[in-house]
Amino acid sequence: MTRTIVASATKEIIIGFDQPFCVIGERINPTGRKKLAAEMQAGNFETVIKDALEQVAAGATMLDINAGVTSVNPNETEPGLLVQTMEIVQGLVDVPLAIDSSVTAAIEAALKVAKGRPLVNSVTGEEEKLEAILPLCAKYNVPVVAISNDETGISQDPDVRFAVAKKIVERAMDYGIKPHDIVVDPLVMPIGAIGSAGLQVFALIRRLREELKVNTTCGLSNISFGLPHRHGINAGFIPMVIGAGMTSAIMNPCRPQEMEAVRAANVLNGTDENCYNWIKTYRDYKPAEGGAHAAPAAAPASASTGGGRRGGRAARVGGGAATE
Repeated sequence: MTRTIVASATKEIIIGFDQPFCVIGERINPTGRKKLAAEMQAGNFETVIKDALEQVAAGATMLDINAGVTSVNPNETEPGLLVQTMEIVQGLVDVPLAIDSSVTAAIEAALKVAKGRPLVNSVTGEEEKLEAILPLCAKYNVPVVAISNDETGISQDPDVRFAVAKKIVERAMDYGIKPHDIVVDPLVMPIGAIGSAGLQVFALIRRLREELKVNTTCGLSNISFGLPHRHGINAGFIPMVIGAGMTSAIMNPCRPQEMEAVRAANVLNGTDENCYNWIKTYRDYKPAEGGAHAAPAAAPASASTGGGRRGGRAARVGGGAATE
């Protein structure tokens, strides 16, 4: 059974086929959030602190940390800012972190201060990226997100995206990185633009699980890009993609409708044993006026309820960019 182990200083989390779905909180990401980017550049981390605490209280299993505030000289600005952000968040919450950057120097700087075993987000099939990121993952013995695109861009052919994922897994093994430490992002396309996007990703996930035996992730909200009432689409997508075998996603845990879908899928998938987490979360639930979705029971701001882009990569499908 494939299991990817990530950890903070005090908490270990397993991403796996037999584990509760791993919710990677996306909010600490200035891409598309001008106010947050300006705050971080000015050394103001009030929103970062608020987002870290709220996401964990809402049920995030992990937090994605991105400090890509500008596309101007990111090699100079991003490493120090990412380290500062990592250290602040590590001092607030006990969940594992994902180091989210397209700047190699920033990833290495963050790995040096990371506590536990973080997830590196990410490497692509581009030769330059493979040669820069995989040695770092081997050196620090950390898992990595593998994004299924290469020098040719993002293919609309799912077979090509599978081939790129396979290439990354094979190249990682050359560095001693086992498949269980590769979490593949098969690239979720917008359903509003590509009508078969859902069917494509479901088939891809099954192949990745059965043939490569790897865990998977995605930028969840990519599926609904460009459509009205995006959270309804996202909430419908969650149980279907989990049913296909996806084991984690970069998403906003502060959306009750989407977190309900995650928790319900865990129940129905058998990974919430005896419905324990569902009952714990919703035992005091009372229907709200207007059909609002259930709010989870209050959780300590510094405790996890777990068992989930940057400048320079903001435009890529695959997600992780926080949405307001």
